Amino acid sequence: MEKVVQFLKDAGTYYLATVDGDQPRVRPFGTAHIFEGKLYIQTGKSKDVSKQLHANPKAEICAFMDGKWLRVAGELVSDDRRDAKVSMLDAYPSLQSMYSADDDNTEVLYFKNATATFSSFTDAPEVVKF
Repeated sequence: MEKVVQFLKDAGTYYLATVDGDQPRVRPFGTAHIFEGKLYIQTGKSKDVSKQLHANPKAEICAFMDGKWLRVAGELVSDDRRDAKVSMLDAYPSLQSMYSADDDNTEVLYFKNATATFSSFTDAPEVVKF
């Protein structure tokens, strides 16, 4: 999982896909953090992405860098514990101007039943499950 997070951090931006009814929705994200052995991302509860994930937790992220790409598919589970929020915000201090571990908006989610696939045009895919 460390290799997955490192790729996401090195890429800087990845794209998160969710479902809104029968319409796919994709948007850029930048948070990737390991807490208690799980891959976490962060958003705001007031955003449409949060509402979509609560309606259907199946999601996929994709990042591209240096001719290689990573896709992570699984379920995103909300973790409302303060410790999880603090860990994420400590890892991404720039978010602290918009989010707080004690507000009612900050949301951290972790991947469950995830499959990460590293791909390129030249190498065989590498699959990591967590």
